[in-house]
Amino acid sequence: MQVITTARPAWIFSFTGLQPAQFRQLVRLVAERGGDAISDGRPGRQWALDLPDRVLLVAVYWRTNLTMRQIGPLFGVSHSAAHRVIDTLGPLLALAPVRRRPVDQIAIVDGTLIPTRDHRLATKSKNYRYSTNLQVAIDASTRLVIAVGDPQPGNRNDTIVYRTSGIEEKLAGRPVMDDGGYRGNPEVIIPYRKPADGGVLPAWKEELNSHHRTVRAGVEHALARMKCFKILRDYRRAAHTLADTASGIANLHNIILTG
Repeated sequence: MQVITTARPAWIFSFTGLQPAQFRQLVRLVAERGGDAISDGRPGRQWALDLPDRVLLVAVYWRTNLTMRQIGPLFGVSHSAAHRVIDTLGPLLALAPVRRRPVDQIAIVDGTLIPTRDHRLATKSKNYRYSTNLQVAIDASTRLVIAVGDPQPGNRNDTIVYRTSGIEEKLAGRPVMDDGGYRGNPEVIIPYRKPADGGVLPAWKEELNSHHRTVRAGVEHALARMKCFKILRDYRRAAHTLADTASGIANLHNIILTG
């Protein structure tokens, strides 16, 4: 018996954070990307769930981080079928690359550690857990996520991961704001540092640093909202799937934020 279904719209917001109209927008996006054309992967077998319910399954999985044996029965399917749904539809929910941006658009970048159980990529980091470093960029004006980098080992600092994750190329030619941990990237705007001799900064530099912190807080808020999807608090899947998952969650974050 299927417990969670799109036939009962009240479940949609409770389990995904999306309003029913926002969820229908997401389903249309997945359908345009070929979601309806994907078969179950086994000859002669069609999906037990229709496309809206399969999209809902993926969103619920990301939001709750239930195991496959827990989420399968909620949708009336086996745990292996739930796994296939997530594998096939997850990449179709990804954030679309931004092809055109205003020249004066300011991006804000920050990194966050994602606890990841796949040790082929994750390494012990400053939180003493095996983690990956995920770089996220938002538009300073709208606070929408505009780019997500490829996850890197968690013991690498932000200034290195900014270059190796590919997010530098995605933001090329645009002003970028970061915190002081991004030294060594000359194109990045970071706060003024205190003099090496222990002196104090001039008042105008302190004022600019205060404004910088206020603006940059937007990306920290975005990361906090993305982590409402609990899968980013304990990633149990293969590390190579994290990039698509993070991009998909960024897309859901944008849909929720735009109302």
